[in-house]
Parts: sequence; C-alpha cells; structure tokens
Amino acid sequence: MKENLNFIKKHFVTDLSSGLVVFLIALPLCLGISLASGAPLFSGIIAGIVGGIVVGITSNSSINVSGPAASVALVIFTAIQTLGSFEAVLVAIILAGIIQIGLGYLKAGTVAYFFPNAMIKGILASIGLILILKQIPHAFGVDEVFEGIDSFRNNDGTNTFSGLFNIVGHINYGALIITLVSLFIIIGWDNPFLKKFTFFKFFPSALAAVIMSILLNEYFKASVPSLALNTSHLVNLPVSDSIGEFFNFFQFPDFSVIANMEMYTIALSIAFIASLESLLSTEAGDKLDPYKRRTSTNRELKAQGIGNIVSGLIGGLPVTAVIVRTSANVNAGGRTKTATITHGVIMFVCVLAIPFILNLIPLAALSAVLFVVGYKLTSLSIYKGVYKQGKKQFLPFIITILVVMFTDLITGIIVGGSVAVFFILRDNYKNAYIHDKTSKSKDKKVLKLAQETTFLNKADIMLYLDHVPEKSQLLIDGSEAKFVHHDIFEIIEEFKQTAKFKNIDLEIKNLDRSLTTKFWKKQ
Repeated sequence: MKENLNFIKKHFVTDLSSGLVVFLIALPLCLGISLASGAPLFSGIIAGIVGGIVVGITSNSSINVSGPAASVALVIFTAIQTLGSFEAVLVAIILAGIIQIGLGYLKAGTVAYFFPNAMIKGILASIGLILILKQIPHAFGVDEVFEGIDSFRNNDGTNTFSGLFNIVGHINYGALIITLVSLFIIIGWDNPFLKKFTFFKFFPSALAAVIMSILLNEYFKASVPSLALNTSHLVNLPVSDSIGEFFNFFQFPDFSVIANMEMYTIALSIAFIASLESLLSTEAGDKLDPYKRRTSTNRELKAQGIGNIVSGLIGGLPVTAVIVRTSANVNAGGRTKTATITHGVIMFVCVLAIPFILNLIPLAALSAVLFVVGYKLTSLSIYKGVYKQGKKQFLPFIITILVVMFTDLITGIIVGGSVAVFFILRDNYKNAYIHDKTSKSKDKKVLKLAQETTFLNKADIMLYLDHVPEKSQLLIDGSEAKFVHHDIFEIIEEFKQTAKFKNIDLEIKNLDRSLTTKFWKKQ
C-alpha cells in the first residue's frame, strides 16, 4: 500500500501524537548515547533531529525512526581517541554516509531480504526484554545512566543483571511512585470505556504520564522533599540563553584528517554497523507494520547515507534506523512518515525553545513508557507462536535472544543469523537427491538429482556414491534438475573411473553441462 494524501490525512492526528511519544523516548536516549560515545552532549540531539527530518523525508519507510544508536557508540568513542578530536571523527561520519549511498546504488540493501524470520523475531523479543530489564533501575530511581539499551554492559561498569542487584537497599521511593502512577495512566488509557471519549482517543497516554510525573515531582519538591528526584534522575539537556548560543552547540568537521588512513578504516566500520542495524530495523519494522508495507532497502541505505552526511556536516553522531524507536512509533499509532518527521521537528523546536521544561521530566516516567513498548515486543504469545513452528524456527529464535541479552545487537544478528542459516544448509544438504526405490530390479539403484543441486550438496552425494556396492547397477537421473553446480559434474566424472574399478554398471540420463548456466540465465 502506497501512502497517498487521503491515507496521510486519515492518520494525521495519530501520527502527530505518535511523533510526540517517540520524541519523549528518543530525547534521553540521544543524550545517553552522546555520553556513551564520549562526544559532545548536543551531538546526539543533532543526530536525532537529522534522523527524524532528513532520513524521514528521504526514506520510503512509513514507520522507521532513525537516530543515534548505541551499537555505533564504541566505534565513535575509540575513533575520538584515535583521531584526536570529535571534529575529525565527523569527517569519517560523512565518508560513511557516502559509502552507504554507494551501497544503495549497488543494490546491497537486498541482503536484508535474506535475514531469517526467526532471527528477526528473536531480535525484536530480545530488545523487548532488554528494554524492560534496563529500565527497572530507572523505575526504582537507582541507575543514573540512561543508555546502552542494546548491549549487556553499561558505561558505568555494571551490566544488565548486576544493575538489578544494585537496586536492593537503594530504592528511591519518589521514582517508584512516579513509575507506578505513569504505568497506571498508560495502561488505563487503553480502557475501552475511556476510548469512547475523543480526548482519550487522540491525546497520547505517554504525554499524559509525563505531565503527571512532572507535577508529582514538583509536588514532592514543595511538600515531601525526601521523595523529590534530583537532576541525575531527570532529563539533562543543554540550555542556551540565546539563539546564537544555541547554534554554538553545532560543530563542524576538520577536513585536515582526509589523508589519515585510519579515518577511512573508521568510516568503513561506521558504514558497516550503521547499514547492518538499519537493514535489520527496516525488516523488523516491516513486520511490525499493521499494513505490511515493504520498504525498499536500497533506498533506505541511500536515505541513511544522506542522513549521515548531513549529521556529520553539522556536528551530529552517526544515524541508523533504530528498532526501539520504530517499535515505539508503531505502538503509539504511527502509520506514515508524518510521525517520524514530527518527532524530529518537535525535538528541534523543544531543545531550542523550552529545554528548561524538558529538564523537569523524570527518567522514571520514560521508563514506564518503555516498559509497555518492551512488553508488546516480547509477550508470551510471541514465544508460543514461534515454538509451535518447530525447533528449526524456535532454536534460532531463542539463541538470538540469549546472545543479544548477554552481548549486543550486532553479535546477536551474526550468531542468530548463522544458526538459522545452519538449519537451511542442513535441509539443503539432505535434499540433494532422491533415492528412487521404484526400480524393478533389486540390484539397480536410481539417483535422482534435486531441482537445484549446488556445491553445498557435494558431501552428501559423494557419501552416497562411495557406498554404492560393487557389481551393482546405478542410474544417475538429471531429468528433474534445473541447475547443477560444476562441482557435482566433477564428482560424477570422477565416479565414472571408480565405477569401472568396482564393476558398477553406470548409466547417466538427462544430465549435461548446460545445466550449470540454464537456471541463472532464467533469473
């Protein structure tokens, strides 16, 4: 389904609402990822604005939300040490964008179509679990590091589980109250009775929770100081006193490093990680999309490349499509690009005009929003559904979840994808041929090659031929084959000599070298 004017109008109000919700979630993450990268705090905000507006406009995805990602944070942190300044790293970010555009024109985005479904479902479920686990410390007012949501280790030396143990004896009851009230509002907002009223239908529950959390904390400051949250548990946004000071937050690339070969290595690393995460997020987003629209992955690579060029030119971190923001967008009702672009516009306007108000938002309220998003990604029904599909789907699914949980997103993609591919290759290995038992002669064996017999089938066919007994009859039948790899022909040629020594009566039927190219010419 293509987006048209009537479709955009139909969802315009809910898209605006969704854009606001995504902004509330993205803002502290942008700041946290800046801290994780060792980059200027405002660089994450710039990337969030560019990801929303620039990538939102140039991509043809209806629901993807882009911005800075924790998966690239370590590369940026190391790059700053290597190149000596963040301004130098901006050149690598620009070059990474150019590489991504090139990959888009080379149609490298089609690799996304080979991501196994079990792995994608595992990634989504693992992100849901991590969202819940990572936000529990914030919900109790303990953890002060609001980042690293897709990696096992945090920047403060803790990890996902040790962060949970730190809660004991350190509970901030003010944060806990705010979390519970926010959850009550968000969950209660979906009550069918309340949805009868226009206000509850269109006013975002997350915004209602955030407003209530601000009011609660201000009440605590005035009446119950022991429950009040300090600034370490609130959104922490740079505040400028004037327009001129605001634009001083922007930085510009230092092109003097253009001859430094290490800069090119860093650019390739950024391009690879950002492209991989963007492609995965795009595939995952398409599965979350209620309208099941297909995104052009090649165009998505180009859009991400344009976004990185713009972000690098004005002092921003690398941008990628991010599963967390995309899933939050869908969950909040986002159905067109309007939601993505709106989140970027709101971020720009708010950090320019009302940063002092944003700095009143408790992180506990945002954790409540992410709890709900996480639950919808990793609900019990998802596990039951994949389990019913059999172990070939469930094992890659559960292994992906565990690897992401204990390492990070990129490692999860590699390991989960490898396990899924293993099952595919094993099935392909087993289906190399059909041993036809319909022959009238007991001594005659018939080997029918499969429609597509590739080099992956070599071992299985070789083992079969090695076990053909002496003085028997064997027919190798290629009548059903549409493609046979060169290596298979070599095995058969070698077996002709073996058949002579073992006195095997060998007959080869409907098999010629044209089968090595016939299939691919049709493609």
